Amino acid sequence: MIPRYSRPDMVAIWTPEQRFRIWFEIEAHATDALAELGVVPREAAAAIWAKGAFEVDRIDEIERETKHDVIAFLTNVAEHVGPEARFMHQGMTSSDVLDTCLSVQLARASDILLADLDALLAALKTRAFEHKLTPTIGRSHGIHAEPVTFGLKLALAHAEFARCRARLVAARAEIATCAISGAVGTFANIDPFVESYVAEKLGLTVEPISTQVIPRDRHAMYFATLGVIASSIERLATEIRHLQRTEVLEAEEYFSPGQKGSSAMPHKRNPVLTENLTGLARMVRGYVTPALENVALWHERDISHSSVERYIGPDATITLDFALARLTGVIDKLVVYPARMQKNLDRMGGLVHSQRVLLALTQAGVSREDAYTLVQRNAMKVWESDGALSLKDLLLADPQVTAALSAEEIESRFDLAYHLRHVDTIFTRVFGEA
Repeated sequence: MIPRYSRPDMVAIWTPEQRFRIWFEIEAHATDALAELGVVPREAAAAIWAKGAFEVDRIDEIERETKHDVIAFLTNVAEHVGPEARFMHQGMTSSDVLDTCLSVQLARASDILLADLDALLAALKTRAFEHKLTPTIGRSHGIHAEPVTFGLKLALAHAEFARCRARLVAARAEIATCAISGAVGTFANIDPFVESYVAEKLGLTVEPISTQVIPRDRHAMYFATLGVIASSIERLATEIRHLQRTEVLEAEEYFSPGQKGSSAMPHKRNPVLTENLTGLARMVRGYVTPALENVALWHERDISHSSVERYIGPDATITLDFALARLTGVIDKLVVYPARMQKNLDRMGGLVHSQRVLLALTQAGVSREDAYTLVQRNAMKVWESDGALSLKDLLLADPQVTAALSAEEIESRFDLAYHLRHVDTIFTRVFGEA
């Protein structure tokens, strides 16, 4: 990933130095386990920990000749350890190191992403309660529908990201497996105890059955989960972008002192952060299909997945980490305009209350078809006047409506508070408190 969309803690997981450090720990822990089994001398295992070291540049130099990264790594470590290094990698195959390392990296990346989600959930909860009863118009198809509150919009996002978090917890558990089973996964040249030992040391679980690789359905599910989280980011970002449109302007991204919106037009205040989040979400989702295609490897393994994962492992997690942090900042500083929300809510002459009148007419004995016709013919006059006319006034002047409903009954159907009476119930469902 480019530095512009990267944060240091996540980047650190994917550096060559960190990757080789994990490789070394896998090899050293495996040698300890072999020593406990009596397969290698304990002194050799101790020497590996004591003398083991590596240099990224030297590994790269050796790989240019060997064309094999794990062999290059082992050769470099052996230059430091000396003769005892011959006991490293006993009965193991390269994928034992590579796949177990990737599991460690993805598990650690997950921990950062989970912390990101926790921060986002906290921000959403704070702003949701702040605007719990701030009325605004709900829209379907982009058209005014019925009243909601801005707090409900944010509570909806909170519930969505809570589900995202639960999925990521499950995906982390599924990906955090260790495979040290040797060539084609039969343990022919290494005892299963070694795998269990290394798994425990690295905080992983044992892969129940591997071939020469950990099955890639695990990775597919992991990256698919990241893709779903990215889509949830885009959904909320798109909502904010729509609300910031000049014609709407119910909320907008914080515009800091000295910030510029356009090189040409000094008046511009653009939703650049949420537009950026939309683009980043597309990138994260773009890594899902290659992960799905990695599931179908030849027989016990091939390496068609390897080049893919060298890209998507770092890029997907680094991008999503940045996006979640950016979205949290957007929510924290989001500027909300309750007065504009109320103005938009009122601008269509009370059309948002049409369903309540429809239902009242049916309760008064009018057929649903006739009730719909009565309300709609008056509503269309309001619509065509762009809200200059009042639906309530038109209904009060319609003899077919007043034949079924009294003026008081019509008036009562235009009460905004009626639409918000179950907000506490919804908040309790989402947050466990009203």
